[in-house]
Amino acid sequence: MEQDKFGYAAIIMGKIFLLKDVAQISGQSIHTVKYYLKIDLIKEVDRSPGTDSRYFNNSTLRQLTKIRKLRKQNKPIREIQATLNR
Repeated sequence: MEQDKFGYAAIIMGKIFLLKDVAQISGQSIHTVKYYLKIDLIKEVDRSPGTDSRYFNNSTLRQLTKIRKLRKQNKPIREIQATLNR
C-alpha cells in the first residue's frame, strides 16, 4: 500500500475506509462487521503498520450491502456464505 506525504495509506483509484466508517455507511454495527470479518464474509484490504487499524474499500461496502439485503430476507448466515462464495 502506498503512503501519501503525510504517511497516510491510500489505495490507488479508490477510497479507503476504517472499520467505524464501513459500519456507519453500511448501517451495520461495528460488532456485526467484526463478526463478518471473523467468518470471512468480508475481508480487509490492508492494515496500518503503526496502529493495526483495518482498511476497507468500496468493494467491502458493496459486499455489506448484499449481506444486509440477504439478512433482511431472513437468509441464514450459512446460506449467505454459500451465495457469496459462488
